[in-house]
Amino acid sequence: MTPPLVGVLGLVVLLFLIGLRVPVAIAMGAVGICGGVYLNGWFSLGFVLGSQPFVTSSSYSLSVIPLFVMMGAFASRAGLSASLYRALNSLIGHWRGGLASATIGACALFGAVCGSSLATAATMARVAVPEMTAIGYDRRLTSGALAAGGTLGILIPPSIIMVIYALLTEQSIGRMFLAGMIPGFLAAGLYMATVYAMARLKPHWAPRTARLAGASRLEAFRQMAPILALFIVVMGGIYVGVFSPTEAAAVGAFGAIVLAAMRGQLNWQVTREALVETAATTGMLFMILIGTSVLQFFIETSTLPRVIVDWINALGLAPIGVVVMILVIYVILGCFLDSLSMMLITLPIVFPIIVDLGYDPIWFGVLVVSVVEIGLITPPLGMNLFVIASASDDLRFETVATGVLPFLFADLLRLILLVSIPALSLALPALLM
Repeated sequence: MTPPLVGVLGLVVLLFLIGLRVPVAIAMGAVGICGGVYLNGWFSLGFVLGSQPFVTSSSYSLSVIPLFVMMGAFASRAGLSASLYRALNSLIGHWRGGLASATIGACALFGAVCGSSLATAATMARVAVPEMTAIGYDRRLTSGALAAGGTLGILIPPSIIMVIYALLTEQSIGRMFLAGMIPGFLAAGLYMATVYAMARLKPHWAPRTARLAGASRLEAFRQMAPILALFIVVMGGIYVGVFSPTEAAAVGAFGAIVLAAMRGQLNWQVTREALVETAATTGMLFMILIGTSVLQFFIETSTLPRVIVDWINALGLAPIGVVVMILVIYVILGCFLDSLSMMLITLPIVFPIIVDLGYDPIWFGVLVVSVVEIGLITPPLGMNLFVIASASDDLRFETVATGVLPFLFADLLRLILLVSIPALSLALPALLM
């Protein structure tokens, strides 16, 4: 059996194991070990297993991951999500579809200090579902707005997925964060436009509420100020060169702890829960990264990426056609794989193709994060759909899947814009770094 064929067989076995719900880290490690032994023997694989886990997990740049995870853990327990939702509801709740738009805006801002889509979706669902249900919003619009808004947690920096992409492809974390700013807020704007269109077409889905007095709206903005300040300090500090991304993550984690204390939410139980969540999430991510490093050794020695590059070149497609083909594959995979697994499995194969075509890795990183985000709300296995469905006892998965469909069209439009206008991703990095 030729090495490239072994590589293809290894990827098929990997997908099969993931389909059997074998943990992703174990599945990637097992396939990498078996394939590595077959292609290179025990001696070469033994060297990789003896060095790669330490090299992967001891990198100083990886310390940004637990710090940003800790920042999100304390932020979610400090009641920031409820404050953001109430504040935006006060400011724009009287718009047509205002409560749903406020939900999306709150998801965007909370995602900016949380960095996790699943955590953003779960946290905001607990706040928004009872409020929107009480007003009389249709369950499809409620769940669709929450599921779509929750995906903003991995696009608007700081984002754990962006950090992992930057580390795996040896790109600047700061440049990745800058590149995600405009696409992230573009996504939020398109989601709000979708809500407005749905509210116009079906007014009974989104009852309008009364406009609040100026004093109430000013108080709402005051409630948002600490969260906005934390975001500005963390991201602004990176961009003006006050501190590195790792130092910014430490400042953000400390700031989230301070906000929790200021709001009277910091106690032993909250601290323990946040630290346990940080340790568990970080351990999971590091295990996946170690499994990825072993799998990457196998994929590279199988020469599969080179064969795929040669095959694509033989097709005679224009470079942009290759990018579109890769994005379509990502969208299809997103129907069946979780976002992190999808990115880690495919990057060793597709990234060399993008580099060979001469495209900017930062621009491609934004595209990858965007299609990974779409996978979070794509049936049948979009993780955000399950999170929102579990937020209420009477909310069915089918309702959430139906409600999110209009937002998928908004995602498709955004993806077309990002591919057609690279400056949407690259303008800020070129201007500020």
